[in-house]
Amino acid sequence: MKQTGPHPHNKLSPPAVKALKKPGRYADGNGLYLVVNPSGNKKWILRTVVQGKRTDIGLGGISTTTLAKARKSAAEMREIARDGGNPIEERRKARTNAPTFKEAAIVVHEEHSKTWKNEKHAAQWINTLTEYAFSHFGEQRVNQIGTAEVLRALSPIWLTKPETARRVRQRIGTVLDWAKAAGHRSGDNPINGIGKGLPKQPKQKDHHAALPYLDLNSFIFDLRSTQADESTRLAFEFLILTATRTGEVILAEWSEIDLNDNAWTIPASRMKAGREFRVPLSTRCLEILTRAKEISGGSQYVFPGRSVKKPLSTMVFLMLIRRMGKAITAHGFRSTFRDWAAEKTNFPREVCEMALAHSVSDKTEAAYLRGDIFDKRRDLMETWASFACANKGDKVVTLRKSSA
Repeated sequence: MKQTGPHPHNKLSPPAVKALKKPGRYADGNGLYLVVNPSGNKKWILRTVVQGKRTDIGLGGISTTTLAKARKSAAEMREIARDGGNPIEERRKARTNAPTFKEAAIVVHEEHSKTWKNEKHAAQWINTLTEYAFSHFGEQRVNQIGTAEVLRALSPIWLTKPETARRVRQRIGTVLDWAKAAGHRSGDNPINGIGKGLPKQPKQKDHHAALPYLDLNSFIFDLRSTQADESTRLAFEFLILTATRTGEVILAEWSEIDLNDNAWTIPASRMKAGREFRVPLSTRCLEILTRAKEISGGSQYVFPGRSVKKPLSTMVFLMLIRRMGKAITAHGFRSTFRDWAAEKTNFPREVCEMALAHSVSDKTEAAYLRGDIFDKRRDLMETWASFACANKGDKVVTLRKSSA
C-alpha cells in the first residue's frame, strides 16, 4: 500500500525494536527498515536508489547493530548513493582492503608506545599478542575476526595463565576497537561477552597483601629491631609513614626535600600518574631524615645502597619483609593507611585520596579541589605517624579530625 502523509523520521526507539515480535517490515524513516522474520530474527535494511536502481542493502542484525549504528550506516550509504557511487561496492572494497590483525596490532602498538614511559611494558604489549594471538588469527583480516577466533586463542591459557590471558583479551579488544574506528570492520567487538564461553577463573591472590592497621604499631617496633642495614630500615619506615611507593622512596634525592616547608616533592617522572606530587613530612619523618643525612655519606640519595653513588635495590623491602616472616608487601601499606583513615578518623575522603596521589574521578569534586589541600594532608599524615609510632605498650589513641 502506498504510504500517505508525511514520511516517518526516527520513528523507532530501542524499546520498540526489542518489543516488536510480529513478522514484517517496520519503517524508521529515510529508507531504514527493521525486518522481523517469521523465525523471530531481526535485521536492518536500507532501501535506497543506487545509480538509478532501487536497492535493498543489509546493515546487520540487531545483535550486532544497534538502532543508532543502523541510522549512522544508513546515512553514510545514502550520501554515497546521492553522489552517484555504489555503497555496496564501497563496503566490499573496504572489507577487501582491511589490514590483517597482525598489521593492525603493529600500527596500534606504534601509536600507543609513543605515550608509554615504560619500555618493558611496550615490549610486553606486542610480545603477548605475538605469542598468543598471531598464531591463531594474525594473518586474518580484522573484519573477519569473530568470537570463535578469539575464543580459540584464549582458551588454552585462560586457566593456566589467567593474568596473561586477561591482558591478551584486553589487547585484542584494543586492536579491534581501532579497526572499527578506522572503518575496517563493523559490528560489536567480539571481546564483549567472550567470558560467557570461557570457564570461570579461580580467584587470584592479592598481589599487594596489606598488614591490618591494628598490627602496624608492633610492626614498626619489630622493623626497628631487625638486623637489616640502617638505611633500609629508615627507608622502609619512611615509606610507611608517607604512604608512598617503593620506587618513589628508594630514588628520593636530597634536592627534593624542603626542610623549610617540611615537604618532599616527588618529580612527575617517578609518579604513577605522571604529575609532580608534594608529600607533607611528619615530625617522625623529619627525625628519619636527620638520621639518614648523618649516615648517607654525602650521597645524592636520601637512602643510598651499599655504594653512596647508587640507591637501594628495588628488592630491598621485599627481602626485609621475608626475613621478618610477614606475608605482606611494601605496596600493601598504602592499603593499610587507607583502611585506617577510613575506619579510625574523620578526615574527608578527598583528603585521604589526595594523600595517596589518587585522582578524583568526580568532575565536580575535581573542579573544587584545584589545589593539593596540602595543609589538611599535613594534619592527616601527622596523625598517621602518631598512630603508627606510639611507644610499644602504650595505649594507641587515634586522633580524629572533624570533617566540617
